[in-house]
Amino acid sequence: MNQNDIKMWTPTTTVLLLIMGAGGLVALYRMFFGLGAVTNLNSIWPWGFWIAFDVLGGVAMAAGGFIIAGAVYILNWKKYKPIVRPAVLNAFFGYLLAAIAIFLDIGQSFRIWHPMVMWQVNSIMFIVAIHVVLYTSTLAAESSPMIFEKLKMTGLLNFMNKIMVPVVLFGVLLSTLHQSSLGAVYLIIPSKLSPLWYSSLLPYHFLVSAVLMGLSMVSFETILSTRVFNHKPDMDILSGLAKGSLITVSLYLIMKLWDLVTVAGIGMAFTGSTSSNMYLLEMVIGVILPFILLISRDRRSNMRSIFSVNVLVIAGIVLNRMNVALFGLADYAGKTGVDYFPSWMEFALTAGMVAFAILGFKVSVKYLNLFPEEAH
Repeated sequence: MNQNDIKMWTPTTTVLLLIMGAGGLVALYRMFFGLGAVTNLNSIWPWGFWIAFDVLGGVAMAAGGFIIAGAVYILNWKKYKPIVRPAVLNAFFGYLLAAIAIFLDIGQSFRIWHPMVMWQVNSIMFIVAIHVVLYTSTLAAESSPMIFEKLKMTGLLNFMNKIMVPVVLFGVLLSTLHQSSLGAVYLIIPSKLSPLWYSSLLPYHFLVSAVLMGLSMVSFETILSTRVFNHKPDMDILSGLAKGSLITVSLYLIMKLWDLVTVAGIGMAFTGSTSSNMYLLEMVIGVILPFILLISRDRRSNMRSIFSVNVLVIAGIVLNRMNVALFGLADYAGKTGVDYFPSWMEFALTAGMVAFAILGFKVSVKYLNLFPEEAH
């Protein structure tokens, strides 16, 4: 792959910039006129699409950063070194966008710094907030060697390389706690969240599903980058990620079925309600089909099959986060007579942030040494 062959000003770049511009205008409008003018949130639905997709979904997508970094720097699995930089960079974008979404979603946005100095150690919300701050900073540190290489700052580059292992270890601990703590937030609403998702094991569900999402997201990005930036795919890496996904989805399937049997009851999944239909859709797309496809060793060695599994897992885990944050509350909200559907501006802002991440990755490939192992 030759960086000089990557063209920055293309029709795709223009479209991404237009989407970013629209999202930026919505963000400005929200800052001047408040949440009520931009979103369809209300007292029954205080958290909506931005929390469900941008925060819960985005943080799960970013899980690949701590998985691959931990595998390379802590477990010394050198096979995955060629993808560690793009995995960490995408994780950084994921957490950065989650932080922006939180900033825009809270009522008093400019008080977002309060948890850093006003500690409430008994609050799960404080745990979530401080983890976002610390892990975003850690991901920035893990990505910094690319910047230092570009700027030829040898001293700082050598320093970061020396401390990379403890930095990654700290990041793994933070991300593990953060992924599970996002699930723990919803333990405070047992009377509102459907039993199809409410469980004392919800933090563990969030952690295991985030690992599954992280593996699939890294594989998805790796395959896409081979096509878009025209460099050779490494099937050994992709097969290894697929094997890890099989192990993780097997555990996740067992956990989901255990909760269905012991908490909600099998019959609750077949009532025909919005909650039961969304639960079945989530299970089929994000758990059952990936499990069936990954059992075959041949499919775990076929890039097209792996890509299909990645798409299913990503869609399924995002749907899981939407279910926990939105659809799982539909039955409770229906009793109040208040409904919620995201406004077009909520969608526009999310699209703008996704466009920012895609363009940011393209710029990084163009100007930074994002795939250093390619030279070897």
